[in-house]
Amino acid sequence: MAKPVHKKGRSPIKEKKEFDEEVIQIDRVTRVVKGGRRLRFRATVVIGDRKGRVGVGIGKSTEVMGAIQKAISKAKRSVIRVPLFGTTIPHEIKIKLKSSKILLMPASEGTGIIAGGAVRKVVELSGIKNILSKSFGTNNRVANTQATYKALSMLIKRTAPKKKGADEEVKEQQPKAADAPKEAKPEAKADQPKDN
Repeated sequence: MAKPVHKKGRSPIKEKKEFDEEVIQIDRVTRVVKGGRRLRFRATVVIGDRKGRVGVGIGKSTEVMGAIQKAISKAKRSVIRVPLFGTTIPHEIKIKLKSSKILLMPASEGTGIIAGGAVRKVVELSGIKNILSKSFGTNNRVANTQATYKALSMLIKRTAPKKKGADEEVKEQQPKAADAPKEAKPEAKADQPKDN
């Protein structure tokens, strides 16, 4: 039995998206105007490629899908590159933004993502696989998302250290080279009085 194909003779091909998307929160926002109340929706969205790039956007519209699309387009304009150190972050960072306080700490291999709520989604989409985090202050998802995004943007890149095996070999070679001349000098001094 033949596989069903498209009317034009081609099978539909799904395009691979550049970024993964996560909706953090959708809120109903009302604004009081002369004629009454105007209802709109506010969407907070995080996007990331899980390879070190992440962005956050907030969009408002009269429809939910419209708000999400606006948030995604804003997030694409605010994409940053997170300086990863292996599968974790290069150093500890603590940040306060509005009423939110976020602490991010590097973790060893196999720890996983120890984070909750909005912080977890931002960290996952940025490509970090091992991290410890703690949120103080507010539980507001939007504030915590923005604080985590700002903390990741403030990280400083660190280069990977050299392999331990190579360093040990260099250290072992240096004392041997230094010891050889010291042993030779006393013999030379001892030989000089005998000739005279």
